[in-house]
Amino acid sequence: MDPRLSHITDWIFDLDNTLYPAASGLFRHVDRRMTAYIARLLEIDHDAAYKVQKGYFHAHGTTLAGLMAEHGVDPHHFLEDVHDIPLEGLTPDPRIVEGIARLPGRAFIYTNGDAPYATRVLERLGLGSHFVHVHDIHATSYRPKPERHGYELLLDRFAIDPARAVMVEDMAKNLKPAKDLGLTTVWVDNGSEQAQEAPETGHVDIAIRDVGDWLQSLNQGEAS
Repeated sequence: MDPRLSHITDWIFDLDNTLYPAASGLFRHVDRRMTAYIARLLEIDHDAAYKVQKGYFHAHGTTLAGLMAEHGVDPHHFLEDVHDIPLEGLTPDPRIVEGIARLPGRAFIYTNGDAPYATRVLERLGLGSHFVHVHDIHATSYRPKPERHGYELLLDRFAIDPARAVMVEDMAKNLKPAKDLGLTTVWVDNGSEQAQEAPETGHVDIAIRDVGDWLQSLNQGEAS
């Protein structure tokens, strides 16, 4: 085991663009459905809807949070609609399946999506039985990453000692609260970062490019 992680007993993973490659295009399907949802809701054209969508994402943390705050959108209806996407583009990665199965301790998913969608994706990836719990947007009272609230709820609910926990995430800004709470942070620098400017990475302990390669390397102490 990489000596920087030899003390870890709880492993918290983001889902989208972390446990599958951003190049799979899965999130583009979700993105398009969000734009279409906003266009229908506000009775505006595609370009205007896309502008609203990205504005809410940057201002509120998620498009959903903006729609709830500005338009009182039902989160269950929105999430069911935008996650009604094909998953054929996803294939299990044996390195990830075997790597997570071999991790000492517990593994969790922490996602700004919802548990039904996360469960479908995990099953498709061959990871359906590998996680103790999916901590989703409903569980955080619709306060998305990087709000500290959701991180604290997950730690408290499962008695996770932050000094013995790690968080793995493709968006660097979502690791800041984890670091502040005492977790070890792993940034998946795979090009999926959606920040308008270069991300701040001072709170990143370990930067990796590929989760499969990283999990394979852990027992050899070669993570970088």
